[in-house]
Amino acid sequence: MGALPRSALALAALLGVSTAVLEVHVGTGSVFSVEGQQAVLPAWYTSHSQRKPYVTWLLDKEHADPFQILTYLDGVVKVEETELKPRVGFLYPVLSHNISVFINATRERDSGQYMCTVNVVDEASSMGKNIGVINLTVLVPPATPSCQLHGEPTVGANVTLSCSSRKGKPSPVYQWQRTAPTLQVFFPPAQDWHRGTLKLTNLSLDMSGLYVCAAENQAGSAECHIILEVHSSEEDAVAPKTPSWARRPAPDTLSKASTLSSIAGRRDRPYGANPPSDTASILTATGSYRGPPVRAGGRPPGLSPPALNGAPQRRQDPNPIPSGSLPTSSLTRAGAVPVMVPAQSRAGSLV
Repeated sequence: MGALPRSALALAALLGVSTAVLEVHVGTGSVFSVEGQQAVLPAWYTSHSQRKPYVTWLLDKEHADPFQILTYLDGVVKVEETELKPRVGFLYPVLSHNISVFINATRERDSGQYMCTVNVVDEASSMGKNIGVINLTVLVPPATPSCQLHGEPTVGANVTLSCSSRKGKPSPVYQWQRTAPTLQVFFPPAQDWHRGTLKLTNLSLDMSGLYVCAAENQAGSAECHIILEVHSSEEDAVAPKTPSWARRPAPDTLSKASTLSSIAGRRDRPYGANPPSDTASILTATGSYRGPPVRAGGRPPGLSPPALNGAPQRRQDPNPIPSGSLPTSSLTRAGAVPVMVPAQSRAGSLV
């Protein structure tokens, strides 16, 4: 007779039937959520009592004491003053025996061990059966990684491409590939999936292209890229970089549209300080020479007096100087510039 009850208890244990009346159940012991999304912690309790339960949710985080985040007592829901307050609540009415909670806009620091405890006044429970435990892990997608080139990409040299993301939980793995001009995938030992490095040895010109690095974990992925241009030392010798002085335009550079007057040098220096300007030997369109400026109140010097009765007057020079007798030094001090003038006959025609 005593063996029958023991057999029944063994069968009940095998089938998962509990002899305790009050018990808390959880849908899963681990919940994963992506940062920014909603997380649901599934839990419910069994009881034959008609009395309202006392429900408490606590959060136990590493390096901190457990603290209450949500309670239900005497039909009243209370959200405790924590950073979860505006984002946490019961998913269903508590009297339905479903005591699941939701957490909106999850953050990485929401990760931890969540404990649910249920007590009913007129109903007992086995030791520890009225407690449910769920571990929440909030995953963080990788941040946009940073791609860098280490080394000089010349023919025959070795370079390293690095890829690193400053954020991601769990730590992301990195995958390098060349997408253009042709697709190429890399494997260890050239590529280190955990450190995000790709070593390229003995570079050649056909290794140039677009290299893309993807940082990936269970929460998502992000990419960065770098353009590798391999060049040879022979190219550098044939086409050296333009020096800085050659890139700067000279301050006295003249445009092709400059007029003759813009070619003239500065006139604020005394005669003889600089070589005569080019305009000193330029003839006008009519072949006449542009002499010194007209003096105020008079005629330009060196011109013949006006004609009388239609006949030109011959100018009398008080000190005539024979042609060719003026010294060259005197002409230079006066600012004169040697000019080639065609000879003329007495009739005025050019010889």
